[in-house]
Amino acid sequence: MMKNKSAGRRLPANTADIAFSLTLSAPAMLMTIVFILFPVVDSVYKSLLTFKVSNIISGKPGTWNNFQNYIRLFQNNKLVPSIITTFSFVAVVVIFQFVLGMSLALILNSSIRGSRFLRSVMMIPWVVPTVISALVWMWIYQPQYGLLKYFVSLMGINDFAILNNPSTALWGVVVAALWKQIPLTTLLLLAGLQNVPSDMLEAATVDGASGARRFFSVVFPSMKSVVKITLTMAIIENFKQFPLVWTMTGGGPQDATTTLAILSYREAFVSNNFGSGAAVTTVWMFLMMIVVFFYNKFMGSSDVD
Repeated sequence: MMKNKSAGRRLPANTADIAFSLTLSAPAMLMTIVFILFPVVDSVYKSLLTFKVSNIISGKPGTWNNFQNYIRLFQNNKLVPSIITTFSFVAVVVIFQFVLGMSLALILNSSIRGSRFLRSVMMIPWVVPTVISALVWMWIYQPQYGLLKYFVSLMGINDFAILNNPSTALWGVVVAALWKQIPLTTLLLLAGLQNVPSDMLEAATVDGASGARRFFSVVFPSMKSVVKITLTMAIIENFKQFPLVWTMTGGGPQDATTTLAILSYREAFVSNNFGSGAAVTTVWMFLMMIVVFFYNKFMGSSDVD
């Protein structure tokens, strides 16, 4: 009799739903803990230790060093210039990437002849591996026989070496990054443009709104979610940009292109000081979180009805 009562007992509906949701989300939560949270915590922990290659070879744990990794980075004047270079690179690339990508998306959305062909050709830089893109631009910039050198020499300029000059090297990398990333930005914004309600555009046109007024009052607010995602992807992608910069300049000349990604790699794998590399990575991660937080706050407070 007791057995039959127990078998017939059921969980409340809310409890059953919660249990079912937890069961479904358990694999994702486990993957997040193992592959994201644990490496992050481990990196922050190692940034507080003296941890070098000898510790890995001998199997000895690192030793607490009273924040010396962070103190040394600030004292040797490496960290702050790298932060400035990183923010400069991200700001310039993201602004130009969005403006040029939106311009191309508007052109391709205007039903011009050959737009499908242009979309296909335009995607070529995006599908090319980043290292190959860097090598292509290194050849274009090559100071003796590069393509750009040829065109510049036609104007009588012979002393031209954009990647070897500390004042122009970062701009050379910026151009290569734009060439690589604008196609995806254009494609995402074009998808947003094609979902703008046509009846709203027609109503604005009937009311006599100019093209610029239709764009800022109807088109842009309608595709705000696409713009937000596109800019978020651009910010994160350029914040962690490594292969393009490392292949083209290695962080030089005179550290003019040393971003946080380059500095972290140098400290960890060139200087063989994993604790110092982890310290740079920790600063880098917190800066990225702050930027994304304020960006989401700004985009969230700019709703247009």
